[in-house]
Amino acid sequence: MIAINKVSQHYGGTQILWDLDLDIKQGSCTCIMGRNGVGKTTLLKALMGLLPVTSGSIEFEGQAIQGRPADARAHMGIGYVPQGRHIFPLMTVEENLRTGLPCRKEKTKDIPDKIYELFPVLKDMKSRLGGDLSGGQQQQLAIGRALVIDPKVLILDEPNEGIQPNIVKQIGDVILKLNQEDGLTVILVEQKLGFARRVGEEFRLMEKGRVVASDKMANLNDDLIKQHLAV
Repeated sequence: MIAINKVSQHYGGTQILWDLDLDIKQGSCTCIMGRNGVGKTTLLKALMGLLPVTSGSIEFEGQAIQGRPADARAHMGIGYVPQGRHIFPLMTVEENLRTGLPCRKEKTKDIPDKIYELFPVLKDMKSRLGGDLSGGQQQQLAIGRALVIDPKVLILDEPNEGIQPNIVKQIGDVILKLNQEDGLTVILVEQKLGFARRVGEEFRLMEKGRVVASDKMANLNDDLIKQHLAV
């Protein structure tokens, strides 16, 4: 579904990604893992079109997309939940969700019922300003906003950062439902090993801007954890 081939990326004079290769199968749930500073967020931003790549190619459903802007990728069916959520604090919950409607192939003026079914708190608080929500509620809103576009793939960058445990469980339940029951392809950067093992089908370990190990999540053993994840 997604093929990233020999992608390099620079911030100014600093190279972050080095000839990175990554394949994502349709319907999979893949966790991108690694220590801080190895290029995980840069990879997701490059995939979403928020950062340009210096060289290499990115294909989505067989189409080269590395030159397309982020809004075009959203229209193609790539949903993105950034690190830090980045909801619109002075807009209501409903207004935040509505920002995704123009990207849907099947046009509608209404928020899909499924969003409120997955996150009932958003229906209860749809008239509240986004900035008045708790961190966990804002994260649910950010995920809901990405799902409004009816994506083919959902990208999440550390969705559990700074979130209370009960909402972490809810988010995990939603990811499992979307992936296992609805067949949605999911890519997430995740630092919490327990959460990654719960929701992930596959893992990709990054080191110094490259993917250095990939396998089924069941094969993420202690040696790999010590070598690439332990601090």
